Amino acid sequence: MTETRYDDLRALFINCTLKRSPELTHTGGLIDVSANIMRTHGVRVDVVRAVDHAIATGVWPDMTEHGWDADEWPAIYRDLVLPADILVIAGPIWLGDNSSVTKQVIERLYGCSHLLNDAGQYAYYGRVGGCLITGNEDGVKHCAMNILYSLQHLGYTVPPQADAGWIGEAGPDRPIWTRVRAVRTTTSPTATPRS
Repeated sequence: MTETRYDDLRALFINCTLKRSPELTHTGGLIDVSANIMRTHGVRVDVVRAVDHAIATGVWPDMTEHGWDADEWPAIYRDLVLPADILVIAGPIWLGDNSSVTKQVIERLYGCSHLLNDAGQYAYYGRVGGCLITGNEDGVKHCAMNILYSLQHLGYTVPPQADAGWIGEAGPDRPIWTRVRAVRTTTSPTATPRS
Protein backbone atom coordinates (compact mmCIF):
# COMPACT_ATOMS: atom_id res chain seq x y z
CA MET A 1 0.00 0.00 0.00
CA THR A 2 1.39 3.38 -1.02
CA GLU A 3 1.43 6.06 1.64
CA THR A 4 -0.38 9.24 0.65
CA ARG A 5 1.91 12.27 0.48
CA TYR A 6 0.98 15.91 0.97
CA ASP A 7 4.23 17.57 -0.11
CA ASP A 8 2.33 20.47 -1.66
CA LEU A 9 0.66 21.49 1.62
CA ARG A 10 1.85 23.88 4.30
CA ALA A 11 0.52 24.02 7.86
CA LEU A 12 0.89 26.66 10.55
CA PHE A 13 0.43 25.95 14.24
CA ILE A 14 0.00 29.05 16.39
CA ASN A 15 0.88 28.15 19.98
CA CYS A 16 -1.23 30.35 22.26
CA THR A 17 0.36 29.30 25.54
CA LEU A 18 0.90 31.98 28.17
CA LYS A 19 4.49 30.79 28.73
CA ARG A 20 7.39 32.29 26.80
CA SER A 21 10.12 30.24 25.15
CA PRO A 22 12.05 28.19 26.02
CA GLU A 23 9.68 26.96 28.75
CA LEU A 24 8.09 23.61 27.91
CA THR A 25 4.31 23.58 27.66
CA HIS A 26 1.62 20.95 27.28
CA THR A 27 0.36 22.90 24.27
CA GLY A 28 3.78 22.64 22.66
CA GLY A 29 3.83 18.91 23.38
CA LEU A 30 0.47 18.36 21.69
CA ILE A 31 1.58 20.50 18.74
CA ASP A 32 4.67 18.29 18.41
CA VAL A 33 2.48 15.17 18.21
CA SER A 34 0.19 16.64 15.54
CA ALA A 35 2.97 18.36 13.58
CA ASN A 36 5.00 15.14 13.47
CA ILE A 37 2.02 13.29 11.96
CA MET A 38 1.75 15.97 9.28
CA ARG A 39 5.50 15.99 8.60
CA THR A 40 5.46 12.20 8.21
CA HIS A 41 3.03 12.72 5.32
CA GLY A 42 5.11 15.46 3.68
CA VAL A 43 3.35 18.58 4.96
CA ARG A 44 5.66 21.55 5.53
CA VAL A 45 5.00 22.70 9.11
CA ASP A 46 5.69 26.03 10.78
CA VAL A 47 5.11 26.72 14.47
CA VAL A 48 4.96 30.16 16.05
CA ARG A 49 4.57 30.84 19.77
CA ALA A 50 2.49 34.01 19.82
CA VAL A 51 3.58 35.19 23.27
CA ASP A 52 7.20 35.40 22.05
CA HIS A 53 6.21 38.20 19.65
CA ALA A 54 5.12 41.80 20.15
CA ILE A 55 1.60 41.28 18.81
CA ALA A 56 -0.46 44.37 19.49
CA THR A 57 -4.04 44.15 20.72
CA GLY A 58 -6.69 45.19 18.21
CA VAL A 59 -8.67 44.25 15.13
CA TRP A 60 -6.79 45.98 12.32
CA PRO A 61 -4.14 44.41 10.05
CA ASP A 62 -1.39 46.72 11.39
CA MET A 63 -1.93 48.28 14.79
CA THR A 64 1.01 50.68 14.34
CA GLU A 65 -1.42 52.60 12.13
CA HIS A 66 -3.70 52.88 15.17
CA GLY A 67 -1.37 54.18 17.87
CA TRP A 68 0.76 51.16 18.79
CA ASP A 69 4.54 51.60 18.79
CA ALA A 70 5.22 48.04 17.62
CA ASP A 71 3.25 45.20 16.05
CA GLU A 72 4.78 41.97 14.76
CA TRP A 73 1.43 40.63 13.52
CA PRO A 74 1.73 42.00 9.95
CA ALA A 75 4.94 39.99 9.40
CA ILE A 76 3.47 36.84 10.98
CA TYR A 77 0.37 37.23 8.82
CA ARG A 78 2.35 37.81 5.60
CA ASP A 79 5.10 35.22 6.15
CA LEU A 80 3.23 32.43 7.96
CA VAL A 81 -0.57 32.78 7.96
CA LEU A 82 -1.08 33.59 4.27
CA PRO A 83 1.16 30.82 2.89
CA ALA A 84 -0.47 28.17 5.13
CA ASP A 85 -3.09 25.85 3.65
CA ILE A 86 -3.86 24.58 7.16
CA LEU A 87 -4.09 26.73 10.29
CA VAL A 88 -4.18 25.12 13.73
CA ILE A 89 -4.81 27.34 16.75
CA ALA A 90 -3.48 25.60 19.87
CA GLY A 91 -3.82 26.77 23.42
CA PRO A 92 -4.55 25.98 27.04
CA ILE A 93 -7.74 26.06 29.04
CA TRP A 94 -7.76 28.70 31.78
CA LEU A 95 -10.78 28.94 34.08
CA GLY A 96 -12.78 26.85 31.63
CA ASP A 97 -12.07 29.07 28.64
CA ASN A 98 -9.43 29.81 25.99
CA SER A 99 -6.33 31.71 27.01
CA SER A 100 -6.11 35.46 26.50
CA VAL A 101 -3.42 34.86 23.87
CA THR A 102 -5.78 32.56 21.93
CA LYS A 103 -8.41 35.28 21.92
CA GLN A 104 -5.86 37.90 20.85
CA VAL A 105 -4.71 35.75 17.90
CA ILE A 106 -8.31 35.21 16.78
CA GLU A 107 -8.94 38.97 16.99
CA ARG A 108 -5.89 39.63 14.83
CA LEU A 109 -6.99 37.00 12.30
CA TYR A 110 -10.38 38.73 12.27
CA GLY A 111 -8.66 42.06 11.63
CA CYS A 112 -7.27 40.65 8.37
CA SER A 113 -10.35 38.71 7.26
CA HIS A 114 -11.58 41.52 5.00
CA LEU A 115 -8.38 41.47 2.92
CA LEU A 116 -8.51 39.86 -0.53
CA ASN A 117 -6.15 37.44 -2.24
CA ASP A 118 -4.81 37.87 -5.79
CA ALA A 119 -7.99 36.27 -7.21
CA GLY A 120 -10.23 38.78 -5.42
CA GLN A 121 -11.41 36.24 -2.84
CA TYR A 122 -11.34 36.75 0.91
CA ALA A 123 -7.91 36.02 2.34
CA TYR A 124 -8.80 32.75 4.09
CA TYR A 125 -10.80 31.27 1.19
CA GLY A 126 -9.86 27.66 0.44
CA ARG A 127 -7.92 27.18 3.68
CA VAL A 128 -8.62 24.69 6.44
CA GLY A 129 -8.70 25.42 10.17
CA GLY A 130 -8.52 23.31 13.30
CA CYS A 131 -7.54 23.52 16.95
CA LEU A 132 -5.69 21.75 19.75
CA ILE A 133 -6.62 22.30 23.40
CA THR A 134 -4.63 21.40 26.53
CA GLY A 135 -5.17 21.81 30.23
CA ASN A 136 -5.77 20.05 33.51
CA GLU A 137 -9.44 20.95 33.80
CA ASP A 138 -12.58 20.23 31.82
CA GLY A 139 -13.52 22.47 28.90
CA VAL A 140 -11.88 21.03 25.78
CA LYS A 141 -15.12 20.92 23.78
CA HIS A 142 -16.17 24.39 24.91
CA CYS A 143 -12.81 25.91 23.94
CA ALA A 144 -12.73 24.03 20.62
CA MET A 145 -16.27 25.17 19.83
CA ASN A 146 -15.27 28.80 20.27
CA ILE A 147 -12.14 28.55 18.13
CA LEU A 148 -13.75 26.51 15.35
CA TYR A 149 -16.74 28.84 15.14
CA SER A 150 -14.38 31.80 14.92
CA LEU A 151 -12.29 30.18 12.17
CA GLN A 152 -15.32 29.34 10.02
CA HIS A 153 -16.71 32.83 10.56
CA LEU A 154 -13.44 34.27 9.25
CA GLY A 155 -13.64 32.11 6.11
CA TYR A 156 -11.71 28.95 6.97
CA THR A 157 -13.20 25.58 6.11
CA VAL A 158 -13.59 23.49 9.26
CA PRO A 159 -13.67 19.77 8.44
CA PRO A 160 -15.20 17.09 10.68
CA GLN A 161 -13.17 16.26 13.79
CA ALA A 162 -10.99 19.35 13.43
CA ASP A 163 -10.24 19.48 17.15
CA ALA A 164 -8.19 17.44 19.57
CA GLY A 165 -7.50 17.88 23.23
CA TRP A 166 -5.34 16.61 26.03
CA ILE A 167 -6.52 17.21 29.56
CA GLY A 168 -4.14 14.81 31.23
CA GLU A 169 -3.68 14.35 34.91
CA ALA A 170 -3.98 17.43 37.09
CA GLY A 171 -0.61 18.79 38.07
CA PRO A 172 2.86 18.75 36.57
CA ASP A 173 3.78 15.08 37.17
CA ARG A 174 2.91 13.67 33.72
CA PRO A 175 3.57 16.27 31.04
CA ILE A 176 2.61 15.33 27.49
CA TRP A 177 6.10 15.90 26.10
CA THR A 178 7.36 12.86 28.06
CA ARG A 179 5.12 10.70 25.87
CA VAL A 180 5.56 12.34 22.46
CA ARG A 181 7.97 9.68 21.23
CA ALA A 182 5.44 6.94 22.01
CA VAL A 183 2.87 8.29 19.55
CA ARG A 184 2.59 6.44 16.25
CA THR A 185 3.14 8.84 13.37
CA THR A 186 2.28 6.52 10.49
CA THR A 187 -1.50 6.71 10.81
CA SER A 188 -3.57 8.93 8.59
CA PRO A 189 -4.52 12.17 10.38
CA THR A 190 -8.16 11.41 9.59
CA ALA A 191 -7.95 7.94 11.11
CA THR A 192 -6.42 8.97 14.43
CA PRO A 193 -8.53 7.61 17.30
CA ARG A 194 -10.09 10.23 19.54
CA SER A 195 -10.49 9.95 23.27
